[in-house]
Amino acid sequence: MSKIRVYYSCDFENDSEIAQQIMDLDIVHCDKPISKSEWEKIKLGGTATIKKWISDRMIFCSCLIVLIGENTTKKPIINYEIKKAWTDNLGILGICVGNVKKQHRDNSTNKTNPFIQFSFDGINFSDIVKCYEPDKEDPYSDIKNNLEKWIKEAIEIRMKYMFEYAQIK
Repeated sequence: MSKIRVYYSCDFENDSEIAQQIMDLDIVHCDKPISKSEWEKIKLGGTATIKKWISDRMIFCSCLIVLIGENTTKKPIINYEIKKAWTDNLGILGICVGNVKKQHRDNSTNKTNPFIQFSFDGINFSDIVKCYEPDKEDPYSDIKNNLEKWIKEAIEIRMKYMFEYAQIK
């Protein structure tokens, strides 16, 4: 059976290493992560270039996975990715990476839900989109054992709301 294609969203400056390690679990199909120098080059092109780059990578995806770190809610580009994913009918889920970072001796404990900023027909996204907090003792195993299930559930949730489509506010 072929792997589900997903798009990972994260705060590149703070969480790209964690994103890379989760991608390396090889559970789903996703684009190869870019290097810091490649990301800097894309950013030089401005907002339009960044949005095109995102669109090109999201095009055949079924789900957006937001890796939630300390600064996720402060990143306009992540907000754009969430809105685009919803508009493009992708499943959406969040994974809090605080426990993963703790294994790397980072004291990041911020669990701010980035979905609280959005609503759909008067329903707050934080009531629609699920966020998962991996097991503190072995976060990578927890992600590896559950990611496929989480993605399928996110896609099912999005399908439920697809026919009641409204613009995100």
